[in-house]
Amino acid sequence: VQLVESGGGLVQPGGSLRLSCAASGFTFSRYVMSWYRQAPGKERELVASITSSAGSTYLGDSVKGRYTISRDNAKNMVYLQMNSLKSEDTGVYYCKAIRSTTAENYWGQGTQVTVSS
Repeated sequence: VQLVESGGGLVQPGGSLRLSCAASGFTFSRYVMSWYRQAPGKERELVASITSSAGSTYLGDSVKGRYTISRDNAKNMVYLQMNSLKSEDTGVYYCKAIRSTTAENYWGQGTQVTVSS
């Protein structure tokens, strides 16, 4: 099982980034996919989730209106489009796969996002 995040980097406030998470080794279409982030000195927090069929999404209050989560089950990919980035969006972003029926879950290794001028 692998979840590999990419797309992080350094961006100025107000800028955009698109994170990608490539999944392999499990039946991707059966899993809820989520993005978490962990800022320095803080606990890991849920940012966004998308159901297995992409029929429903969740966005945390701090990112609503700025972030969009999407997935492509044919490509085993999940994305996080981040717009109007703020310094408080800085952190390591992790991809997580969760099978709701069994609670089986997997984590990626994370990608660093730094928002700074």
